[in-house]
Parts: sequence; structure tokens; C-alpha cells
Amino acid sequence: MDRNPSPPPPSREEDEATGDCIGSTVYSKHWLFGVLSGLIQLVTPENTKSSSDDEEQQMELDEEMENEICRVWDMSMDEDVALFLQEFNAPDIFMGVLAKSRCPRLREICVGILGNMACFQEICVSISSDKNLGQVLLQCLYDSDPPTLLETSRLLLTCLSQTEVASVWVERIREHPAIYDSICFIMSSSTNVDLLVKVGEVVDKLFDLDEKLMLEWVGNGAVQPVDQPPEGSEERPVFKIVPSVLEAAKQIRSEHLEGLDVYMHILQLLTTEDDGIQAIVQCPNTGKDTWNLLFDLACHEFCQPDDPPIILQEQKTVLASVFSVLFSIYASEAEEENLKIENVELPLIDSLIRVLQNLEQCQKKPENSANSNTEDTKKSDLTQDDFHLKILKDISCEFLSNIFQELTKETVAQGLKEGQLNKQKCSCAFQNLLPFYSPMVEDVLKILREVDKTLADDLEETFPSLKVQT
Repeated sequence: MDRNPSPPPPSREEDEATGDCIGSTVYSKHWLFGVLSGLIQLVTPENTKSSSDDEEQQMELDEEMENEICRVWDMSMDEDVALFLQEFNAPDIFMGVLAKSRCPRLREICVGILGNMACFQEICVSISSDKNLGQVLLQCLYDSDPPTLLETSRLLLTCLSQTEVASVWVERIREHPAIYDSICFIMSSSTNVDLLVKVGEVVDKLFDLDEKLMLEWVGNGAVQPVDQPPEGSEERPVFKIVPSVLEAAKQIRSEHLEGLDVYMHILQLLTTEDDGIQAIVQCPNTGKDTWNLLFDLACHEFCQPDDPPIILQEQKTVLASVFSVLFSIYASEAEEENLKIENVELPLIDSLIRVLQNLEQCQKKPENSANSNTEDTKKSDLTQDDFHLKILKDISCEFLSNIFQELTKETVAQGLKEGQLNKQKCSCAFQNLLPFYSPMVEDVLKILREVDKTLADDLEETFPSLKVQT
């Protein structure tokens, strides 16, 4: 989307003489009153009568009015302007526009202005407490216009991120079953990357805030919506949350790493509950589709042999989610007759060990800098990075130890022949798995002794604690 036009430059001399400035800004109260009055006129009964010609006109926005209302949109990022709009009851005006106007561009701009205003806590609380406005805004999720959907999602995410009002919006969304259908429809069918990312962030936030809602959506898909569906959809397919998330992830995977991270985290949140895991693995197509996508990301896209170790700083959170979900599916596979995963151990071992090798490089502390102030400044950032890297390491080790339990003599022999296993990689794996996963390491060492005694002896020399056990 193009940037909104900048507001008109008012005359400072005139503003100072008349007291026309909004707060400490140079924006004109008089000019803003005029724009809002024009908006009111657009939705008065005489201007919203339906006829074929009038309806067509309502779909278009006068160029001059569009320019002016876009300036208000730009101005609303200023707190003084946002507070002034609130005092002038602008949200009520925008609610009238959203309820009556059929012009997509006008609806987009009005929701966008409310989204900017909601960035300020006091206004966010006020907007959220208005039940009628809340209902109208949620109806915007049924819109067929992607820019309007994008601004509505941005506004919802802003409100859900405010602890004072988040529960209000969660409960409202729970009361509108058709919102589930609309969100799944967007994730399943949209090609708009910005919209997919923002809708994903809304779903991720909802699931993080309310486990009950997440489980309701996991069990949804057989229930038809009871309130207003999106326009132009007489018959809707029955949506399920996991296939919808997968479709959105596939759409954005090569274009938006942060967005892919969001969708992987949604799947990870689902695996924190048994019902969520079952929603992924019980359906043959869903389980295999999820596995295939994540397996491809883990083994063929992220942290590849030619990538520098520092790449993990960019990929650490998405990789942690990917490995976590893969681990959940892998652990459930034995119980699911319809989910058969074969010949995956060696590629996964290769990827997991490569991640652990790169983690060792990322976690090496730089030489002491002469500028201690710079170190102090970056200390909090380093701590945060270390936290996420530790999460990735813990998940990688747990997953690797679980795979080690399933290794056979034939698989180990194949790994040694093809290069997924060698002294360097085994040493890295053992170094990270000991002492917490000693039994798994000992089992692997026993198999190695049968396949390659020299390698097993070398590893025993490197890790003396294993000698006593074996």
C-alpha cells in the first residue's frame, strides 16, 4: 500500500491568532471539523438512498474527499490529533460510515484511522468499551475488500495487545461464530501477503490469550455460521483451522519469514493440547501435509550447509516452532495408523546436528571490547538472543534424542555411508545430549560399535563418561 498523503500545511500565523491548532501540533481544528462534517453528510439518509445509479456512486469516493480523509488518516498517528478526534466523537462518525457506506476505500480509511487511534491506551479502552462500535468493527471481517480486511485485522491486533481490553475482544469474537469461517476463508484463499501475515498475527494472539477459544476453533468446522456470512457467499465450504493455516503458510513461505514464523507458532500452540495434536495428525491429508511442509522447511530450506552460522539469529524462533511441531507429529506417528512417516530419521538427524553445530558458533562470546559502554548497551539484546537460542537448543536436543531411540543398525550404517553421521557430527550430538540424555547416547554408541568399532572407540576417548557405562 502506498503511504497516505501528508496533511495540508496550515498557516502558523493564522492558527496562532485564532487558537485553531490541535494541541501542540500545527493541524487546524477548523479544517478537521470540515472534513468530519463532510463525512457525516456522506451517510445522511438523503445521501444513502438506494437506486441503481446511487448505489454505483456510493462505491466511488470523491477525489477531493478521499485526499482530505487520507490526510486525517495520516494525522491520526499523532496523539494530540487522536485525542481531539476522540473528544469530537469521531469514532461514532466512523461507525456510521462503516454501517452505511458501500464504498470500499472509505471503509478502509475509516477503519485505518480507528486503528491509529487505538494505538493510544486511553482511546483503545474507550473504543473497546463501545459495544455497538465493537459489533460494527467485527462485521468488517466479513468484508470482501482486502485493504479493509487488512486495516480491520490491524485494529483487532492492536486491541488484543492491550491487556486492559483484550478479554473484551476475545469474548466478542467467541460470540460471532462466523468470524472463524471468515478468517479460515482468508487464510485458505487470499494471495495478499500483508493480509495473510496480519490475520495470522490475530489468530496467534487469540490462541495465546485464550486456550478455550483455540480448542473451540480446533473442534470447529462442522458447525455452520449463525450470523452474517461474508458477502457473495451463498454456499461456503466447511473450513478447518489446520488446513487453513497450512495454506496461508505455503502462500507466504518464500516472501515473508516473520509471517511464516507466526503461522509456525500457531501450529506450535495447537500442539500444546491433545485436541490440537489430534487435529493435525488424525486426518491423513492434514497430518501428511503438515509433516511434508515442515520437513521441507527443516531439511531443505532453513540452516543449510552453505549458510553462515549467524543465519540462526534470523531463523531461531521459526526453527524452534518447526522442530517442536515435527517432534509432536513424530511422537504421535506410532499411534496413528493413517500417518506413516518413513525414511526421515537421517535427514532430520543431519538438520538437527547442523543446527546444534551452528548454535555453538552463535553462542561463542566475542572478544572483550575496549568499549565497555557498548557492551552494556547491548547486554539486554544479547540476553534475549541467548534465551531464544536456548529454546532452539533444548527443542533440538529433545527431538534428536527421541530419533536416536528409533535408530537401527541398518540406519546407522546408511548414515555413515551417506555422511549424515561421522565423527564430527556424532561428537557434536553427544556433546549436546550428555548428560541429560545419556541412555539414548549409550544406545547409539552400542550400535556404532557394531557398525564401526574404530569410530565408537574414538567417541569413547572423547567422552570418558561413556566408557564406564559401556
